[in-house]
Amino acid sequence: MKTSAVFGEFFKAKRQALGLMLREFCLKHKLDPGNLSRLERGLLPPPQDRKLLEQYAEHLEIKSGSADWYTFFDLAAAAKGRLPDDLLEDEEVVAKLPLVFRTLRSKRLTDKQLDELVKKVRSN
Repeated sequence: MKTSAVFGEFFKAKRQALGLMLREFCLKHKLDPGNLSRLERGLLPPPQDRKLLEQYAEHLEIKSGSADWYTFFDLAAAAKGRLPDDLLEDEEVVAKLPLVFRTLRSKRLTDKQLDELVKKVRSN
């Protein structure tokens, strides 16, 4: 599945959790329903403008600093093949990225191995 579709599904699930149909949501927040529909279906890539993403997050009632907040921004960055801005600001993380990239290139991990790696990172 394309990463823009994953972002769109997340967006749609958050909107639906508010109990709003697409047109209701768009009317309430003065958004174009055609563009939002394409975004939710993964036909349009997520925006990369931080202020617009924050505005969308606010409309979706995603609390700043919550797990959903980070997921929202991470999915938007991933759809463009980018690292999230907050990680890029951490010099220690950025300095270690080449090692991570080399390791991933030289040894293709299975889905199970990637899941295990994520669990290890989360437990630290």
